Formats: sequence, structure tokens, C-alpha cells
Amino acid sequence: MRKVIIDCDPGIDDTLALLLAIKSPEIQVIAITTVCGNVPVDLGTTNVIRCLERCNRLDIPVYQGSSQPLKETFTSAQDTHGMDGLGETTFPLASDKQVESLHAVDFLADYFAQPSETSVIALGPLTNIAAALQQNPQLGQNMDRFVSMGGTYKSHGNCSPVAEYNYWCDPHAAAYVFEHLENMIEMVGLDVTREIVFTPKLLEYCCQMNPAEGNYLKAITRFYFDFHWQQERILGCVINDPLAVAYFIDHNMCQGFPSYTAVETQGISRGQTLVDRYEFWQKEANSQIMTEVDTQLFFRKFLTILLNAQEELIKKDLERLKLG
Repeated sequence: MRKVIIDCDPGIDDTLALLLAIKSPEIQVIAITTVCGNVPVDLGTTNVIRCLERCNRLDIPVYQGSSQPLKETFTSAQDTHGMDGLGETTFPLASDKQVESLHAVDFLADYFAQPSETSVIALGPLTNIAAALQQNPQLGQNMDRFVSMGGTYKSHGNCSPVAEYNYWCDPHAAAYVFEHLENMIEMVGLDVTREIVFTPKLLEYCCQMNPAEGNYLKAITRFYFDFHWQQERILGCVINDPLAVAYFIDHNMCQGFPSYTAVETQGISRGQTLVDRYEFWQKEANSQIMTEVDTQLFFRKFLTILLNAQEELIKKDLERLKLG
């Protein structure tokens, strides 16, 4: 089992990603850190605890992090995820689990003070990562892998014509991480996550296969379904963050190319990822940009784990019912 720290801002799709990571037999989630993003950081932390309760994994420590971007005024995505971040479900907390006293930034800086085989999957704005990197410049060198759900290469943005939300929310943090991490940033951006559409047909399949899990998925994604229909005329919802976790588990999930990438911090292009595909700047690659995704493989893995099902059965059903 590969060790991983997940930095997140739950959020509907973050919650789906957490469920995938925590239930996966191939990775060990040793800690979860939270950051402001889809929702304010304290609410995101509460949603992490809700997720841990559902998975019966209250042993995983949770570290609350940054409540504001490095320089920008914080703008949440509660219009997309609901005021509670989970589609207006307002699930009550059933435990008295406490957040760790150490700030997430300090935890990350301290944890990677020495070389480690632990990786980081960042599902939200990169505020915590940038702040920890400022404290500990060896942060990136001392971790195994760094996977970031964020950015976009050729796909249009989701909060401006050119920018993906996580990097738009805190562009200075994203720019700092790309410039200073000194570890290849595996960028799982909108070019590939837009292909991961959780459709009504897939949702109904989940309800038939595992009613308890399916009805939970139905509850938290209904708001997301409505938002995607109203905003983009998508029948279903794009679940960005689970792809980053699935790709971390299985490299075959996505394909891309190495490139030097920078992030714009201001103006109408705020948050845009400038991917130097053709080496105009003649700089060493700092990122691996994902451009292709195997959607069938994703949904096979995703549904197998979330529904606690047999992978071969899921595979046959996806092919027979033309799902995913």
C-alpha cells in the first residue's frame, strides 16, 4: 500500500474522491488536510469528518489548514456544491472526532522535513502546499509523488474562459508551487476530468447494485446534477477529483506529456495554466500534463470500490449496458 496525504476542500467531488481513496486497498491515507476552496475551510473539515464516519475510519488524522488564499480574496464554489458543500444534505455529525491541533501547513512542512515515501494528492487550491513549501523548501524533494487536480491545457475553464477553479481561487499559490516544488507535478486537469461524467444512468445502476451506497450518492449529487444542467446543459455531473485519486492508483488511467508550466496570477487570465508544449521557453519540464483518459477503466475501478462489488461483474455490466 502506497502512503498518501490528501489535501482537499470538500465539496461533492472531493467527498467522492475521499471515499475512493479511503476504501481503496492499494493506498493508505495517513492524513487529510483541508483548505479553503469549494467551501470555507471549517466547513470542509466538517465534511471530511462526515466522510470518515461513513467509512468507519475516524482513526485517520485531520489537519485544518488555510482559511484564505495567499493574496486573493476568497471566493467559494458553494453555488456549485451547495451551502453545506454536500448538495444541501446537511447530514448530522455522529461522532465527536477532534481535528488535530497542528495547523495543516505546519504538519506538511514538518512531515516532509526528511525524505519520505509518502505522496500528496491535492484536490483543492494549492494554498496549504505553497505555504508549507515556503516554510520548507525541501518539501517537494522529500515526497514521492505530487498529483494535483487543477488547471487546464486545451479545454475551456470552469470559472473563466481559460481557468480551472482550484488554480483560479488561489493563483499565487499555484504559481509558487509550479515554480518551486522541485518534483514533477502530475496535473490532472479539465482536459481529462471533463470526460468523467457521472450520468443518471450510472447513478441508477449504483442504486440497483448497492442501494445504501447508491442512495447516498444520489443524495449528495442531486444538487451537482442540477448545477451542471443549468450551467452547461450536461445531463449528469462532472466528477473531477476522483480521477486524480484513480490515476494515482493506476498510471494507465491517464496519459499525457511532460512540459514546463506556469500559472498566470492576475487580470482576465488569472489562474490560467500556460503549458509550454513546444518548449518555447527552453525550460526543464516541471509537470506532466494529462490529455487522455480511459473512462471505462475509471468507472470500472471507481464503481468496484465505492459499491464494494466484483470488478469483473462491474466490467461486464458497463459493457453490456453501455455505461460510462
